[in-house]
Amino acid sequence: MLVISSREFRQNQKEYFERADKGEQIIVQRGKDKAYALTPISENDLYFNAEMVEKIKKSIQEVQNGEVKKVSSPKEISDLLGL
Repeated sequence: MLVISSREFRQNQKEYFERADKGEQIIVQRGKDKAYALTPISENDLYFNAEMVEKIKKSIQEVQNGEVKKVSSPKEISDLLGL
């Protein structure tokens, strides 16, 4: 793990992005009490990736088809969740 200052990061962004792309952990220190992790993300890291959009569409279709279970009391919620 490499810890650098925000000034160092600003001056050499390309180098640190490339190092993070290769799997190195980079922490950017900002002041005495703030720090940030430089981490590359992929499409799978994004919440609304293609798979999630498909799940949402499927759920909407299930609601339109009436394939839902209504719960209206705390007991029904507990039963549904197996509590």
